[in-house]
Amino acid sequence: MVFASLEFLTLFLPAFLALYFATPRGWRNATLLAGSWLFYAWWSPKFLLLIVALTLVAWAAAIAIESAPSERTRTRLMAAAIAANVASLVWYKYTNVVVRSLNDVFSDGRAPLIAWEPVLLPIALSFTVLHAISYVVDVRRGVVPAQRGLVAFSAYMAMFPHLIAGPIVRYRVIHRELVERSFRVADFAEGARRFMLGFSMKVLVADPLAPLVALVFGQAAPSLADAWIGCGAYALQLFFDFAGYSAMAIGLGLMLGFRFEENFNHPYLAATIQDFWRRWHMTLSSWLRDYLYIPLGGNRLGEWRTYANLVATMAIGGMWHGGDSWNFLAWGLIHGAALAIARAWSGAGLAMPALAARALTLLVVLLAWTVFRAEGFAAAVRMWQGQFGAHGIAMGDAVALALRPVTWAALGLGLACVLVPATPLARLATGPRFAAWRAFWPFPVFGYAVAVLAGQKSIPFLYFQF
Repeated sequence: MVFASLEFLTLFLPAFLALYFATPRGWRNATLLAGSWLFYAWWSPKFLLLIVALTLVAWAAAIAIESAPSERTRTRLMAAAIAANVASLVWYKYTNVVVRSLNDVFSDGRAPLIAWEPVLLPIALSFTVLHAISYVVDVRRGVVPAQRGLVAFSAYMAMFPHLIAGPIVRYRVIHRELVERSFRVADFAEGARRFMLGFSMKVLVADPLAPLVALVFGQAAPSLADAWIGCGAYALQLFFDFAGYSAMAIGLGLMLGFRFEENFNHPYLAATIQDFWRRWHMTLSSWLRDYLYIPLGGNRLGEWRTYANLVATMAIGGMWHGGDSWNFLAWGLIHGAALAIARAWSGAGLAMPALAARALTLLVVLLAWTVFRAEGFAAAVRMWQGQFGAHGIAMGDAVALALRPVTWAALGLGLACVLVPATPLARLATGPRFAAWRAFWPFPVFGYAVAVLAGQKSIPFLYFQF
């Protein structure tokens, strides 16, 4: 079950909201927990046990850390909890790719070196691990007290609005709301509006681009036109899919009385690669900064160590995404190298025109998206070759046929939504004269998106695979 599905819209969400608001305030965490576990079990009851186990580890570790008699013991308990979470992530994400790599290198062509039944990756594992780690680290640092109530903590860890694909919600952001939260009609209305916007982003822009993206990235020798059309379409698909999910999650949180942090801020308008990471998946960026980059030494240990910390942080961030191949590690290394080069460039007092800087930033992001999307590194190389004209220039017949009116409409709508915020029109539309229009227009668009969804199969969110 996903947010952008009729079963969620017409069955789960209405029933859950009715039960949630009928529950006395002191028991709403229990209702939230039960609903969240049901939401997850709808996909796989078996893997719900894994989420529960990681929740228990983090809950017990935090209490033990707070009660430990010495700094050394507290640090060891924190390290043990982190190790348990990282081990689960490594097992489910990288066992398959490591075994496959060993078989590719060492098999004799007749039988694999290691006979292996592939490990199925549970959805929500990546975000569960980050939530658990940030919580135990914050308790160790004294940022927040350990949550003694198991139901309240479990509700935080399993909360269905952000469970599957974020945004990453640190415990310290909502720990007070877990204890006491109030219902406000204005917050519920704004939450519903955010949900409708996110739903429309997913259904009307991201989903229609999926067939075109799959076609281009599946080609053996894409032309320059094909490769850039496919890469551009994927950049829009990923943004509207993931930002749409985040908007729905933030909206659902508001409806339930929680305020999650924003996750996107017009990332394709970034002026530098550093600016891109201040705008894209912002909760992950801040998590990597606070729990990886700074503990590694940040920029406090000299320039070369800073460059190494940047590359290492982004490489680990890439591996956090991965599971099917080493492509995500390559994606992280590209961004880490780009951040290090940009730091060295600015540190040397060099600069470039603003428009050129934006274009170069977008080029790096798009080339990195290529390896992020490609199914295997060889496929990424073929796409890169196509992007630089190694397989010809003209658009192929298959891509021309795939550019149906609905695809053109999604591309146009997506580009307009990405570019308009950089124009004076955006500033005009945010003025007080347009307040009523901003409040009204999501309703007919959402209704149209629901009608579109009713006529097609629900497409899973892209970040479910991470």
